[in-house]
Amino acid sequence: MSTNVSNTRSETTDDPAAQLDVLGDECARTILVATSEGPKTAKELTERTDSSSATVYRRINNLLESDLLAECVRFDEDGSHTTAYEATVDSLRVRIGADGIQVSVSSTDA
Repeated sequence: MSTNVSNTRSETTDDPAAQLDVLGDECARTILVATSEGPKTAKELTERTDSSSATVYRRINNLLESDLLAECVRFDEDGSHTTAYEATVDSLRVRIGADGIQVSVSSTDA
């Protein structure tokens, strides 16, 4: 009998404004959605977003700096490898209260 166990990690971000700013951009949101399906190369993301490669790389850098995206290595069937990117977050929760805005991110580790 096999059991799938997944751990959910949740943490409050130190700079919620930065993450909200990044997510205010449609290209960045498209990249985040695409990379939540699995690692994608910058070329694949450029095709997916219909944006220039320069724009995609800027958004990738913004997402990396906000800890919403991680860089990884993807190995192809022929043994070659490429740099790819994958989402590090499954959900975001925004709380607005008397003490300001809090953004909590959650990711699932299989």
